[in-house]
Amino acid sequence: MFTLSDDAKQWTVLIVDDEPDNLGVAEKVLSFMGARVHTAQDGLQGLGILEKVVPTFILLDLSMPRMDGWQMIERLRADPLTATVPVIALTAHAMHGDKERALAAGFDGYIAKPFRLMTFFKEIQDCLRQVLEMRRARSASTSTATRAQDNAPEKASHHAE
Repeated sequence: MFTLSDDAKQWTVLIVDDEPDNLGVAEKVLSFMGARVHTAQDGLQGLGILEKVVPTFILLDLSMPRMDGWQMIERLRADPLTATVPVIALTAHAMHGDKERALAAGFDGYIAKPFRLMTFFKEIQDCLRQVLEMRRARSASTSTATRAQDNAPEKASHHAE
């Protein structure tokens, strides 16, 4: 189960972006806040890092060579080891409907580039809080449904003799 610490020193982050400037800025901000940061320049490199590292969350660009973010999110969600890792789209895709498309594809959050240094860290925290709230709500509704099912009176079958 995903838990959130407001203390970035507790975070291990994977950033996957083919644009060196974006990758560098995101890495510097998160490292400055105390997070352990791993970087990759495309989805294939990112998957390779995930063989050795279990991140708190992933920042994933959508448009990259070799394996883009759309392909990588499919692989992440299909693998039981990474299916529940929060993944935030970090992308220049900021057209109407892009956020909804990313969320429908399995991303847990969406931050448009270019991001602002003053708000970038807060945007990540906000996305992670939303993930936590959604998962708690889903867990609560699942446990309520299970309790209701467990408490339902069993239908006794009566056979005429």
